[in-house]
Amino acid sequence: MTNVIFAGVGGQGVILSTKVLMHVALSQGYDVKESEIHGMAQRGGSVDCHVRFGEQVHSPLIAPGTADFIVALELLEAARRLDFLAPQGRIITDTRQIDPMPVLTGQMTYPDDLADWLDHHSNACCLVETGPALKILGSSRVLNVVMLGVLSQYLTFDAETWQNSLKATVKPQHVDLNLHAFELGRTLLGSS
Repeated sequence: MTNVIFAGVGGQGVILSTKVLMHVALSQGYDVKESEIHGMAQRGGSVDCHVRFGEQVHSPLIAPGTADFIVALELLEAARRLDFLAPQGRIITDTRQIDPMPVLTGQMTYPDDLADWLDHHSNACCLVETGPALKILGSSRVLNVVMLGVLSQYLTFDAETWQNSLKATVKPQHVDLNLHAFELGRTLLGSS
């Protein structure tokens, strides 16, 4: 059984990432279940999706302490899911921050050393600097697929399977950009 949580904020493509991974696992004959949690997603609120795949999956929900991977598109969202990480699990997170509404309104401040905190509170934290890749791509809207490319380095599915799943799930006019984003993500190892 493999348990993956995708976490981010509304508009970052967390749900698309989930659908791509589900397609990959299904295409390889695995039983797959998923669950989406997205309150206020359209306003930049938290979004997370659980994906479980294996021989036989009975529940779509990942219990605290059992996630093999947490793929976060923002640092604070990674920290919010830390209690789900299995002892041997890995956090893969972009190092950029997106200020939530309480920070934007001045009611709270964004934690200063969040990347260091995550690194010290998990056994395996992959901090990914996606900025240069997104600059090459000319769009931050494919951050989710860049991060899928990073995740793909830790799973056993081959690149062609991922590419076929991207072609099947992404709108045709965006396929080439997303394939390029995925390939760039596969070159990013991050610090851990």
